[in-house]
Amino acid sequence: MIDRSRILFDLNIKKEYKVNLISGSDEAGRGAMAGPIVAASVILPVGYENPLIKDSKKLNKVQRSILSDEIKNIAISYNIQVLDSNLVDEINPKKASQVGMIESIKNLTIKPEISLIDAEKINIDDFICLPFIKGDDLSQSIAAASILAKTARDQIMIDYAKIYPNYNFDIHKGYCVKDHLTRTKKFGVLPIHRKSYKPIKNILEDNL
Repeated sequence: MIDRSRILFDLNIKKEYKVNLISGSDEAGRGAMAGPIVAASVILPVGYENPLIKDSKKLNKVQRSILSDEIKNIAISYNIQVLDSNLVDEINPKKASQVGMIESIKNLTIKPEISLIDAEKINIDDFICLPFIKGDDLSQSIAAASILAKTARDQIMIDYAKIYPNYNFDIHKGYCVKDHLTRTKKFGVLPIHRKSYKPIKNILEDNL
């Protein structure tokens, strides 16, 4: 059975607020201990329906890649923001996620009538922003943004794997898994590691 719940959610938002153009926003990489946080926003065409679009974590790599290309091709507008590890350390991951989503909304080429946000409460002058817990499960627009953010970030980490071949960034994408910790302890902390994260802090302290 085809799951149209995310499509219906967006349709209900449009009906309730009497609007047509809504954007969805989400981020990827907040929990990683290396690499950037990536935020994305997207405005899908009025009437566009694709029940295959859902939370990026529930899709495999091939599905995400195909859907990312489709979303980029059909979107009225989309924007992707990359916030590097230094900025994440400076302002904290939650704030970095908020900044990324704000900038991705503001840099859409068309202003959305309403912006749907995954979880975060954000404020932008002259914009209506509505946060939804687990929004990438609820909304087609937020799910589409989650796919763009995830595929963009994964590609960045794959590129880092070529620069730092000892760390397997193409496999674990910078998240705090055993292999990543083991390799960081062995080969050292990199410029792309988040120094404010406890596992990296501990490694740095152990090496003093």
